[in-house]
Amino acid sequence: MVLNADFRPLSYYPLSLWSWQDAIKAVFLDRVNIVSEYERVVHSPAVAMRIPSVVSLKTYVKPARNPAFTRFNLFLRDRLTSQYCGDRRDLTFDHVVPRSKGGQTTWDNVVTACSPCNLLKGGQLPRDAKMWPDHKPIRPTINQLHTNGRMFPPNFLHDSWQDYLYWDTELEP
Repeated sequence: MVLNADFRPLSYYPLSLWSWQDAIKAVFLDRVNIVSEYERVVHSPAVAMRIPSVVSLKTYVKPARNPAFTRFNLFLRDRLTSQYCGDRRDLTFDHVVPRSKGGQTTWDNVVTACSPCNLLKGGQLPRDAKMWPDHKPIRPTINQLHTNGRMFPPNFLHDSWQDYLYWDTELEP
């Protein structure tokens, strides 16, 4: 797992992870500090080294203030849930005001929708389709995306990562 210089994960969802090879390379390039190690050792002809499990960057990386509009970030903003029916399967995105009616692909006009809802709504306005999103689409902040990301912890979390992760186990995704 990769932590920023302030010991916070670079991202929660997806969790900031590097391959063991990238972590070792960063150690030898003096770009990171090893915070924790696995028991497993790798060998080169001259060196034996335990594989880093948690590293922190030596230089602080300032997080972006405004998240990029991507499919992944949109799904994360909407908590991986169709905004029309609440389903979590077969997710796509839907233009609330269809492009055919002048709608743009922006944070304020796109929501997560399951395929059946997207097909049902088609190119109609919400009032014509009688389908309204559960939440008004907004431009999220990085903090909102991080908060939502914490609602979906990865399937695997190594014990050495626990001190640096703050999952909200009280909330249901």
